[in-house]
Amino acid sequence: MVELLIVVAIILIIAAIAIPNLLRSKISANEAAAASALKTIGTSNILYSSLYNQGFAGTLAQLGPTGGSCATVSSGCADLLDSLLSGVSPPAPAPTKNGYTFTYASPSTSPTPTAPNSSYSAVATPAGPGSTGVSTFCMDGGNIYVIWRDTAGATTSASAVGCAGSWTPGGTVGPL
Repeated sequence: MVELLIVVAIILIIAAIAIPNLLRSKISANEAAAASALKTIGTSNILYSSLYNQGFAGTLAQLGPTGGSCATVSSGCADLLDSLLSGVSPPAPAPTKNGYTFTYASPSTSPTPTAPNSSYSAVATPAGPGSTGVSTFCMDGGNIYVIWRDTAGATTSASAVGCAGSWTPGGTVGPL
């Protein structure tokens, strides 16, 4: 009986050491997925701008697949992002994927060739701060290769002026 108690105690000690490491690994994976999703949004926006000659997309849904009121691939549904990240299915103005909530902002939600969107920003914030992620990420149309990171994980949303206009470098905020 004593031997069994010792074995159980050893298993509990090992579990107490392993579980926090597992949670940190999950948070790291979610953060990497969020940064990758922002790069995908940036690449999709560059392609959208090239295909439809109206600047950047007005909403994430415009970068998403066809469905509902948008039956064919067009500037209204360019099929450049998956349905979850674009907020098409399930319908969401701020979709959540891999533990992060994504917000998107541009000057106009309905760009045209005569009034194109020249800027946008996309922000990824942890859906469960401290459990699904720690850092907040931002990317804008100014440079799709720069992702800003706030290691404090501040809850913020996208701004039409972009990251540089609302996120000042220094402190806990800076390029990834």
